[in-house]
Amino acid sequence: MPHQLKSGLTRTFALNTLSFAVAVAISANAFAQAPAVPAAAAATPPAAAVAPASPPVTAGVPKPFKEVIKDAKEIPGLFNLYEKDDKVWIEIKTEQLNWPFLFSANLSHGIGEQFMYGGLMGYNGLVGSHSIGTFRKAGNQMQLISKNLTYSAKPGSREARAVEQGFSDSLVASAAVVSLPHPERKSVLVEVNALLLSDIPSGNTMLERAFRQPYAFDARNSNIVKARSVAEETNVNVRAHYALARLVLPPVIPGPTPMTPLPRTLQDVRSLFLGWQYNFARLPETPMAPRKADPRVGYFSTPHWDFTGDSARIPLTQYVTRWRLEKQDPAAALSEPRTPIVFWLDRSIPDKYRPAITDGILEWNKAFERIGFKNAVQVKIQPDDADWESLDSRRASVTWMTTARPAFGAIGPSQWDPRTGEILDADIGVDVVRLRNRRNIRVEEIGAAAGNFSEDQQHAFCSIAEHAAQESGFAMDLLEARGDLDPDSPEAEAFVLEDLKDTMMHEVGHTLGLQHNFRASSIYTLEQLADPAFTQKNGVAGSVMEYNAINIAEKGKPQGAYGMHTLGPYDYWAIEYAYKPIEAKDEAAELKRILARSSEPTLAFSNDRDGAEGIDPEVSTGDLGSDPLKFNEQRMKMARELWERWQDKPLKDGESYSVLRRTMARGLAQIGAASTRVAKYVGGITVLRDQAGSSRAPLNPIPSEKQRAALKLVEKGVFSADSFKFKPEFMRRLSVDYLDRNDSTGIDLVSGSTDFSLGTEVLKIQRNVLTQLLSDAVATRILDSADKLDNPATGFKLSELYSTLSNTIWSELKNGGDIGPLRRNLQREHTKRLVNVLVRPALTTPADARSLQRMNAIALRQQISVAMAKPMSAEAKAHLSDSLDSLGEALKAPMLRTGA
Repeated sequence: MPHQLKSGLTRTFALNTLSFAVAVAISANAFAQAPAVPAAAAATPPAAAVAPASPPVTAGVPKPFKEVIKDAKEIPGLFNLYEKDDKVWIEIKTEQLNWPFLFSANLSHGIGEQFMYGGLMGYNGLVGSHSIGTFRKAGNQMQLISKNLTYSAKPGSREARAVEQGFSDSLVASAAVVSLPHPERKSVLVEVNALLLSDIPSGNTMLERAFRQPYAFDARNSNIVKARSVAEETNVNVRAHYALARLVLPPVIPGPTPMTPLPRTLQDVRSLFLGWQYNFARLPETPMAPRKADPRVGYFSTPHWDFTGDSARIPLTQYVTRWRLEKQDPAAALSEPRTPIVFWLDRSIPDKYRPAITDGILEWNKAFERIGFKNAVQVKIQPDDADWESLDSRRASVTWMTTARPAFGAIGPSQWDPRTGEILDADIGVDVVRLRNRRNIRVEEIGAAAGNFSEDQQHAFCSIAEHAAQESGFAMDLLEARGDLDPDSPEAEAFVLEDLKDTMMHEVGHTLGLQHNFRASSIYTLEQLADPAFTQKNGVAGSVMEYNAINIAEKGKPQGAYGMHTLGPYDYWAIEYAYKPIEAKDEAAELKRILARSSEPTLAFSNDRDGAEGIDPEVSTGDLGSDPLKFNEQRMKMARELWERWQDKPLKDGESYSVLRRTMARGLAQIGAASTRVAKYVGGITVLRDQAGSSRAPLNPIPSEKQRAALKLVEKGVFSADSFKFKPEFMRRLSVDYLDRNDSTGIDLVSGSTDFSLGTEVLKIQRNVLTQLLSDAVATRILDSADKLDNPATGFKLSELYSTLSNTIWSELKNGGDIGPLRRNLQREHTKRLVNVLVRPALTTPADARSLQRMNAIALRQQISVAMAKPMSAEAKAHLSDSLDSLGEALKAPMLRTGA
């Protein structure tokens, strides 16, 4: 059900006193954010509907070993398994008690929405998806323990005893020992059903967070579907049932909180199955020698607190996450590795896409060859009759996902040995939605923001393909309108496959340990990007780990390469830092030599956290070139070019008008993104990761002339009266795709309404820009910039920002003329923000900001009073009267300090 509620949801079921059909009809559009559900309510469904959340502990005296497994099928491996009917037992030998192994839980089957997708390594970032596990016997209970290895001290030292007392391990699951020790092996049996048929991954929390409904794990209707054991690992696949005893209804009176719809992909929202694959895998016999992380080169890392001694100011060391690569011939300049990094293409991947995926993976061999490894990265195809799954441990893979409501287009998580950072497994997921027809509904949907995840969680989330889908949709629309690309041509197909290769290079980079690099797009000039020969050799950015814009030429200019088809200079350098073979005695000096290059312009680096702070305008997604301000100005012009061309473009006979609506949406998305990036210049600071010894300072305010140019661009492109004007006949044709909406409710799943409201969409863009420009953080940085400037008098002033915005937004007060609906919306938004800062300033609001805004409010009130005497529409006059009253009341009201 990718784009509508299935008709099956209207089947009636008993639902307390409310029919199921009515409940679903209400939930589709009217479910408000439900209040927090008490834990007891979520975990205690009626016995008739859902079994207890955890299986009961087996009672009684353990039976002889052979009697327990009589007539059971033996599955030998890392842990011997025994299977009979619906029961599975695991044999734990004496030497396997307190023996460390890699324990992981992956989502093998999902529901197609809300980040619950089958084939996904890990599970939504709620709790750790992998750890070092051990089995510990406590009386007659066998406990599965997650070891806390983050904190340590030298074994046998007094500090080690203190660490053991100071930090706790975690209990994952436990079950009773059901057998007496084996007569010879002294091993015991534990029933896997009792051990693993519980909600170990906290699926109920995932579901409640997504849908605000008290889903509970149902052990009685959960079961083991597959058990497998080989020498290196043991795998158990569980089909876990989650159920609702009751639906939480929306409040009778709708509140201001966002609505949370029920799952749209289920036959009955009260019942669903998630598949969990639990892996028990052998750890390397000898831990890999770790390599220290450094902030100048972007790797995911694993933390280690070593409390041995007290000489370190902070006893924390971060180790980069990386694969173990060792030369077969250490003396050779170029040698194959003892164990290559092998990516298995899942058998579900269509044949036509396998070459592009393979090319993207193997492209990284260029970087490894520079440091002496031949064929370090390899690709193999999973046989159709393979008895193993892509989610097994210690086998990197690329999986083909099918989802109805994706949150990403591709993802590249990995799992590693927390002791050393050695990557042991990685599973890239590719969502086929990104390769469907470019007019598919998904292209217009915005995925979850990666900013919701911490820097250390970014390995589990990447929206590069979501970004790529937005970019490719805009690019192909514009190129089609120009007549440069036929969407049904072989050239368009090649465009899509090149994009797939680009995305695969990016995701493989994540599985090699690399973070995003959101400064990499800034290393080449716009002139270089317009040079076909230059871009064919170098690509369009410094790294494939960036979210690059598609490199679209201006009208009449030469067209360079559209995107990244090879690695960038940063990628080679980053691989050298983490993977270059170095003798232990030489490592410190050699890493220092490598890092000394970090100030080279082509090796520029900044990660997600830098971008999320919104401080540095050069650290953004979706831009290109060493002059981001110029690029964003060009992109805003291209959005208007797109609209101009499509307003006059005749559609084919029988073609849906919805293509025009989506073209409008793509243009608005481009202007919204570009204007937000431009706004970051105001109060912006260039943030560099240089350390002592560099010739550059790490914190540098954006020059005042650039801040003024950015403000002028926002004023002209987003806030002026002429920013958004369209032909009425074009606006009358912005229809929905009736096959992409839920006709039973009349709600379009793309935009939320059958009608198209230009004012609503434009106000969203303007609000985002105002939020950036009028934030307390920007005000503080502008005020503080005087301390960083040699000549503070030349700096950009906060008073200049506020007066410019006021004059631009309220230009009609001086120019005369009527005030249209879009302008009234913007002016109301500005008035609301003025009122808030006067009456309810936050604790973070600088005093100077409030004082200046009070002065502006007084001046604005005077201007409105004068303007009301001029002729205008009744709507405009009522708007000004309301604004006048709001400002007057705010200026008279006592100040309420937030949090005081």
